[in-house]
Formats: sequence, C-alpha cells, structure tokens
Amino acid sequence: MKNILKKTLFGSVLATSLLFLGACGGDEASSDANANNDPATDYPSGPITVVVPAGAGGDTDLNTRIMAKYLEKELDTNIVVSNVTGSGGATGTQTVLDAKPDGQTVLAFHNSMLLNNVFGLTDYTYDEFKMAGVGVLDQSNTFLTSPDSEFQDIPSLIEYAKANPGEVTMATEIGSMTYIQTLQFQELAGVEFNIVDIGGASDKIAALLGGRVDIVPTSLGLVSGYIESGDMVSLGIMAEERLEGAPDVPTFKEQGIDIVIDKIFYWGFDPETPDEYVAKFSEAIEKVVANEDYQKEIEDSWLSPVYLDQEATNTKLEEINASYQEAFEKSEQ
Repeated sequence: MKNILKKTLFGSVLATSLLFLGACGGDEASSDANANNDPATDYPSGPITVVVPAGAGGDTDLNTRIMAKYLEKELDTNIVVSNVTGSGGATGTQTVLDAKPDGQTVLAFHNSMLLNNVFGLTDYTYDEFKMAGVGVLDQSNTFLTSPDSEFQDIPSLIEYAKANPGEVTMATEIGSMTYIQTLQFQELAGVEFNIVDIGGASDKIAALLGGRVDIVPTSLGLVSGYIESGDMVSLGIMAEERLEGAPDVPTFKEQGIDIVIDKIFYWGFDPETPDEYVAKFSEAIEKVVANEDYQKEIEDSWLSPVYLDQEATNTKLEEINASYQEAFEKSEQ
C-alpha cells in the first residue's frame, strides 16, 4: 500500500513538474517565435536621434519637432532632434549614413537633398537612403514682397522684371529649394533676376524686412504673422489649388505661370537598417498623421498632413528629382 502511494505521489509530482516545464518552455518558444516573426518587437531599443540638416527656427526644424512629439508616444521612446548644419544639408545627411544602421539614427529632411546631388555637392541622393515615409506636404511655397513694392502680384512682377532686367533682387541660398524655384520661374516667365545668396529662411526674412531685397521665396507658414500684420505680401503660391487656410492667396497657375512645387518632409535611414525597423517607424508616422491633434497643429502652419508610404515616397522623390534635373540643365544652357 505504501509503495503504491509513493508511486502515485511521485507520478503526480512528476506530471505536475513536466506540465510546468512544458508551460515555461511553451512561453519561451512562443516568445522566440514572436521575435522571429516580428524582428521589430524590440525596436526602438532606446532614444532615437533625428538629424535635421538645417538650423533651428526654420520650417524643417519646426515640422520635425512637431512630428517627433507625436512619434514619441507611438514608438514609446524619447526622440532627440539634432540640428547638423553645413554644406546645404550635406553634412547632416552624411551623419546619418555614417551612423550605425540600427534604426536609432534617422534623417528628417526635404527636397534639398536632391538638389545637393543636382548641384554636385554630394555624390549620393535620396535612393541611397531607406525611406520610412512622409507625414506632411508643404504646398504653400510662395514669393514674398513688401507692401510698398512696385509689384503686388505675379503679372506685375513679370512686367516690371522684363522692363528692368536684372534689377529685381531675389533673396535665396545657392543650391537650395528657393534657388531652384527661382531658376524655374525665370525660365517660365522669361525674366532675369538679381539673385543674391542671403542664407537660410530667417536670414532671408530679415533681409526683406530690412529693405535689402525685393523678393523672398519661402513658405507661408513661416511668415503668417508678417502677412497678417501687413508687413509682407504674398504674390501667390506654387500649388495646384488655393489653400483652405489662405483662400485669398492665388496660385501661380491662376496668374499665368504653370509652376507647382510640393515640398515633402521625409524620414530616411541608413540603407543597411533592417526593413522591419523602417516599416515600424513608417507605421508610427501613419498613426500620427491620423491623429486629429497633429492635424490641427500642422494645419495651423498652412501645411497638409498627408501620409505617403515608403513606395509612394520614393515615387514622389523620383518625380521631383527629374524636374530639378531638367531645370538645372536648362539653366546651364
């Protein structure tokens, strides 16, 4: 009887132990399986550094910081924005390419990276990066002038520039988006400006307020306060349609110049970064764009909260790059 009892007890303990070990092993196996099925489970592994190849205070910096604030919640990590200036953005972009491809360093930039390649500042362009996607489009690219200017719209600007070739002073930054916009406008309108290399957005705005230049190409969102106060006048926007937030500002197309320029703010990783990490980051961007609080905050800057996935981002950049190459080649003829 004792032997039978001992065997029964031993059997029960053994069975219980095996069940326990099996359960633990099952959990571990399940965990391993989940990890194998989703390599991005542990991403991000710490704070993410976002490299902005432009100075603080500009539209790139502002838009990046707004998006980063919401991305922190979606990715459950801290995001540190690092402004790395120099060589028209080339220094910052190279910083990301030199970083460890672990998804913890990401580039936040816009069309200017394409221009760095077009103008020969870099031997790489957008296709050297693994794109995560786009969360916002700037369709408010404009020409600004002062309220007492000789011209207050695009037709009067063209008329004056043709009558006074080389006299209208255009503030820009050589090799930047404003520079290529100026070249494209000159070609389409048949005019010639006095193009002056002033510097970044804040420098150009200060130059216009100080009366040192006649025209400043920039984004409406950066100067909304000056427009509302009457210190600056927008000659129009380079968009297909008028902006909902600025219905009184006509497009260039309405005024006879068929130029449409979308400025896209994209996020790029080192090309060796695991696809799963980039996909997870892109999914987080998509969720942010769907967030009503984000939409309101970004629309207050007259920007459009639009999500483009990785494939759509590359297609858009390819289209923009082709237009820049064409404009540059024409300017060299």
